[in-house]
Amino acid sequence: MSQQACTPHAINQRTFDACQTLRVLNSTIHWSYYPSKGTVDVAFSQTVVSDSRWVAWAINPTSTGMVGSQAIVAFRRTDGTMNIYSSPIKSYATRLEQGNLSFPLFDVSAIYENNQIVIFATIGLPNNVSVVNHVWQQGPLSGNTPQMHSVSGPNVQSFGTLDFLSGKVETIKRATSSVFKVKISHGIINTVSWGILMPVGAIVARHFKAADPAWFHVHRACQMLGYFGGVAGFATGVWLGHKSSGIEYKGHRCIGITLMALATLQVFVALCLRPKKTDKRRVFWNWFHYLVGYGTIVLGIVNILKGFDILQPGKFWKISYLITIIVIGCVAVILEAWKWLSLWKRKTAQAAEEKMDMPIEV
Repeated sequence: MSQQACTPHAINQRTFDACQTLRVLNSTIHWSYYPSKGTVDVAFSQTVVSDSRWVAWAINPTSTGMVGSQAIVAFRRTDGTMNIYSSPIKSYATRLEQGNLSFPLFDVSAIYENNQIVIFATIGLPNNVSVVNHVWQQGPLSGNTPQMHSVSGPNVQSFGTLDFLSGKVETIKRATSSVFKVKISHGIINTVSWGILMPVGAIVARHFKAADPAWFHVHRACQMLGYFGGVAGFATGVWLGHKSSGIEYKGHRCIGITLMALATLQVFVALCLRPKKTDKRRVFWNWFHYLVGYGTIVLGIVNILKGFDILQPGKFWKISYLITIIVIGCVAVILEAWKWLSLWKRKTAQAAEEKMDMPIEV
């Protein structure tokens, strides 16, 4: 959707050739583009409700969203002076750490006037392109430290494309973004598969064998649904990695690959190499099955929590999952305690019976 053009004017005695009013966060971008040099002078202004806010404007050379953005951050320190620096955004859990950008940046400065922060900079455009993905944002400060911005409302709508040559600004509706939809699907599928079905299936196998053979069918259904869901989650993760060139979450990716390898091995061994119950080798198969199964569950939960930190869907979703897995864990602990208590009672009763049956020596 094209934006209504504003009227360029001098800002802090600097004049620009064009400007656009951005649709959210009370922001405006002014610029002068120099095609022969491959540079652009920009002035990004944003009205803030108080001076204890940070603002940022960024170009994203790799995608349309936040991750991969090359940002310029500015805020007013507690002593009244301005702080401005560059910050490459490598994950959704960023704390806006200072660092070098992937393209040249010159003459960076900022001012604070009338509840408005203005960022000035000269940018060497990547590959001298005139159309860029840009992101703008604001959030609270704790002293002189930027804090996490809101993850709802205008704060998740503040990105789009900007054409420095024609002056055209377009916004992208996040709700209809295919990449965003796949991210949500990836998170939901993996959370249900690795983080709920797998632990429930393990609990059924551990504590409900008295209901034979029903326990086996329930256990197998949970594990197979979890496995095939994991395959779908892994496939969406690979697709997202392909669509996010230059953005890597090495820990999350490595654990995901390990999970798929272990789960596939577990399925193969369970279906093809399981000895009969009377086979002497069954004990070794059981140990392998337990170790790989419980290891997969632990890695799955760890990777789900890493995924929450990357996607940042909001505290409600992470807390909801934590409550769910804590409830499942408590049920497992209670059942385990009951199992050992029952075993101890049986052994005690058996010992008492054996003592009563012993002949009395004269």
